[in-house]
Amino acid sequence: MSDKVVLNIKQIRDILPHRYPFLLVDRVVELDLENNNIVATKCVTMNEEFFQGHFPQAPIMPGVLILEALAQTGGILIHEKGFKEKTAVLLSVNNVKFRRPALPGDVIMMHVHGLHLSSKGGKVEAKAMVNGELATEAVIGFALTSFEQI
Repeated sequence: MSDKVVLNIKQIRDILPHRYPFLLVDRVVELDLENNNIVATKCVTMNEEFFQGHFPQAPIMPGVLILEALAQTGGILIHEKGFKEKTAVLLSVNNVKFRRPALPGDVIMMHVHGLHLSSKGGKVEAKAMVNGELATEAVIGFALTSFEQI
């Protein structure tokens, strides 16, 4: 894990509309706007509410929440690319593969690459890594909209 912080949790809260328990990005550690790349982290702790009911005897982070963390990372990328007047809303998730679980104590490194970004929406390629191993991958589509239209 990188000690470098490009965006801290306070800055992320200014970008994303999500709040506890659905804010799933802890920090951004790399941001390359020229190449449409972002790397963010999610620290998985045993204190997460979902562990109370999601396999409590053998806790694993729900895959859909890893996908949500990847989508939120994509939303930060879109915002930082200059699309700040609207918010990214999930439109599609394709080619999803869950390859290994994320467990309490793991740090998920979320690597997102913008394939297409515009004022109407976008598509990103997203990969979640745990301990250097691919955990989840997907292609995620977004629509950009104002809060009044939601």
